[in-house]
Amino acid sequence: MRPSSPHVMKVGLVGLGVMGWPIAANLASAGKLSYVANRTQSKAREFATTFKVEALEMRELAAESDVVITMLSDDSAVRDFVRSVLAYLKGKILVDMSTISPSLSIQLAEEVRGAGGVMYDAPVVGTSIFAQQRKLVVLLGGPEEKRELVEDLLKHTASAVVYFGGNGSGLYSKLVNNLMVGTYVAALAEAFNLGVKAGLSKEQVERILTQLSSVRSPTSELKAPKLRTEDYSTQFATKHMRKDLEIVQGEAQRLGLFVPMSSLALQLYRLAEASGMAERDFSSIYEIYKKSK
Repeated sequence: MRPSSPHVMKVGLVGLGVMGWPIAANLASAGKLSYVANRTQSKAREFATTFKVEALEMRELAAESDVVITMLSDDSAVRDFVRSVLAYLKGKILVDMSTISPSLSIQLAEEVRGAGGVMYDAPVVGTSIFAQQRKLVVLLGGPEEKRELVEDLLKHTASAVVYFGGNGSGLYSKLVNNLMVGTYVAALAEAFNLGVKAGLSKEQVERILTQLSSVRSPTSELKAPKLRTEDYSTQFATKHMRKDLEIVQGEAQRLGLFVPMSSLALQLYRLAEASGMAERDFSSIYEIYKKSK
């Protein structure tokens, strides 16, 4: 009697946006991805053709996959997807790489567990450029039971997978990062505008912020050249930074915390979004400062 072949783990990814596409591409290139799904089905078909995987409807993907990875836009998108596929998650793993409210993620993880599955929050640090280069850092939260399997899978699209504890801890870690990044880039744009309006050349200001400043960082090295050239091609969209800082405000209010810096930065990103920069890189906040007299 011929021995049965071992089960090959099927992985599906839902959400082929600015971050989801390169993450899926990395997994497909490593031979770890079987299925993709996207709200715009033509995009899923395009990906499937390019990377030789199957494009499925979202519920079909959940039914066919052993591991379901999501990279979606916001709380409502993740909530709607998870609750629409709960019936298919018994014995399966759901890895949500979206940045959503930790309190919601914890609630959804409980619902997934009630359906017989296990859920992890796995937001990432890094832009789409980092995703393409497999240099993302994944901040992982969830139970110990399937942690090693999840870490091994995500290492194919990241330079590091760091485990922080139970459900929600990965997302709280991401909020710590994005609070800092959002306020930092707002300050970076403000400083850039001051230098230029005072008569320094853009090249001089860029050099200060990327080479000479004691607070230069990978973020200033990435964003100061964009301020110099006013190239707002999207690495991380303004609307997403606004959304993340709104999550910070909500969680801070729930925890009774005072967060004035991120509150002010949030208002500036809202202004940038209202000025037509929603889909542009969040460094486009510079345009708000340029308009000031």
